[in-house]
Amino acid sequence: QVQLAESGGGLVQAGDSLRLACEFSGNSFLANFMGWFRQVPGKGREYVAGLKRIDSNTYYADFAKGRFTISRDDAKDTLYLEIDNLKPEDTAVYLCAARAGATAATTPGYYTWWGQGTQVTVAS
Repeated sequence: QVQLAESGGGLVQAGDSLRLACEFSGNSFLANFMGWFRQVPGKGREYVAGLKRIDSNTYYADFAKGRFTISRDDAKDTLYLEIDNLKPEDTAVYLCAARAGATAATTPGYYTWWGQGTQVTVAS
């Protein structure tokens, strides 16, 4: 099994930047594709960005291109999501997820392992 633990969320002002972290533990070598999703109350999980372990290629949702950056530190076994120029509409719970399959996936159902999420609230 793979355990994921997010951190780094909080209350920020519009225009600020934030870096979220997702620490992997357990059999993290099983996670060949890793992603970030976000969710607001009453809506489903929205894909933000993903990263393929074998080549570190990254994949972004259209809305995330330009302001969001996904990265990974293998030595720390940690996945990051940096968000620049935060907007109130970025307010959501941000969740880290992983899957054994190495192909990119934007649908939540393709992911096996999930963290508990970290709340990001952007004040205008």
